Amino acid sequence: MTALLEVAGISKRFGGVHAVRDLSLAVHDGEILGLIGPNGAGKSTVLNLINGVYPPDRGGIAFKGEDITGKPPYRIARYGVARAHQIVQPLAGMTVLENCSVGACFGRENLPLARAHDVVREAAGIVGLADRLDCPAGQLTTAGKKRLELARALSARPELLLLDEVLAGLNPTEIERMMTVIRRIRDRGIAILMIEHVMRAIMSLSDRIVVLNLGGKLAEGTPRSVANNPEVIAAYLGAPGPSGQSVDV
Repeated sequence: MTALLEVAGISKRFGGVHAVRDLSLAVHDGEILGLIGPNGAGKSTVLNLINGVYPPDRGGIAFKGEDITGKPPYRIARYGVARAHQIVQPLAGMTVLENCSVGACFGRENLPLARAHDVVREAAGIVGLADRLDCPAGQLTTAGKKRLELARALSARPELLLLDEVLAGLNPTEIERMMTVIRRIRDRGIAILMIEHVMRAIMSLSDRIVVLNLGGKLAEGTPRSVANNPEVIAAYLGAPGPSGQSVDV
């Protein structure tokens, strides 16, 4: 399987805090890689390093074999990497169509506005907002704004989508519906690297999982192997996991 994204030995400090420690991982074409770990493990920092919010102190990041280490977010978006954030901040006075057009115009294909609208309509259909294109973003529900965040990222026509807790704040029914949307995105050939605290969801969605703790990689493997890893159980529960215990999925 081809490595779409390769992260090699990246580290990042903020003052005395070692947020990410010598981390290596790969995301392959068409897969969903889950990134989990206790609060403060460094998960969001990893996404910030990948999409250029921060440069790593050391190590390298390659996308499709090209070095993107430390390049600014707008450049990385042009390579084909898009991100959906945990805290959604849509342009409330603008419509869904206008919000998503920003992603299309400044994404991988750098589309003119007329072509951008066609791409946005396609993205809105994928996430279930096709009938809300003329709705002001500020009038959407929490779940609707989460879908808007995904549609805006998809409008950038990415090959890799970074998802930062897109299920946060949703009720169980909304989570199930959003999981269906995420699978639909992957079925279109878009690879996904996702952070999520809803264990049932990420264990179901992910092909592989990387577990972080204190900024470093604690474990990597299939969802089943990770859920039954004693070190992972200890990191989540704060004590050695007894025989037969697993992370709740």
